[in-house]
Amino acid sequence: MDNLNVRQTIDGELEALRRNLLNLANRAGEAVRKALWALCHQDRILAQEVIDSDDDLDSRALKIDEECLLFIARFQPVAQDLRTVSSISHMAIDLERIGDLGVNVAKFALKLSDRPFVKPLIDIPRMGEILQEMIDATMRAFINGDVEEAKKACALDDPIDDLERQIFREMLLMMMENPRIIEEGTALITVARNLERAADHVTNLAERVLYAVTGKVVSASQFRRPKAPRDAAHGR
Repeated sequence: MDNLNVRQTIDGELEALRRNLLNLANRAGEAVRKALWALCHQDRILAQEVIDSDDDLDSRALKIDEECLLFIARFQPVAQDLRTVSSISHMAIDLERIGDLGVNVAKFALKLSDRPFVKPLIDIPRMGEILQEMIDATMRAFINGDVEEAKKACALDDPIDDLERQIFREMLLMMMENPRIIEEGTALITVARNLERAADHVTNLAERVLYAVTGKVVSASQFRRPKAPRDAAHGR
């Protein structure tokens, strides 16, 4: 096979890997969106649907990883091709974990589906909206090789952290005033924590995009606001 045909084959295989990764990203984001809808609308059927979809997400992520290993074995890529396929393999893992966190939220949606909320859900849905913005920006950055979109995704982790802290403080005060809502309050705190963890995985995605595009290993923290001393002390 001549060099031109080899290059065409490599490009075709990379494009297939990109499509599969985009599909996985859509499904991971969908898992979180559906789980939050199920939580906010106390929809047990939808929550169970998210839980039941977990195996499919896992198998898709595993298939991408296997295809990346096969690509490396067949073509022994170097430079940007190697960075791209390596990034796809790592990104599949983070997307699968985002899907897992969506499943966790769906489990809490089931748990809270038969009882009134301790307060209207405002901040948690907002966390979900920002998380989806992060995923969308990261995948656009990946497809278009857009460094600025990847940086934007990293910066969006700040409002996610702010909302998670706000929910924690608010729930803690409410539970101190009314111990009877401890179970429900703790559940909402845990939902917020799962969304915050999902956002951390998206920053991992953005770091991988930046590496694939620039060839440089960078930290998402470079594109976020500086940590306050208290945050740094707590590893946040």
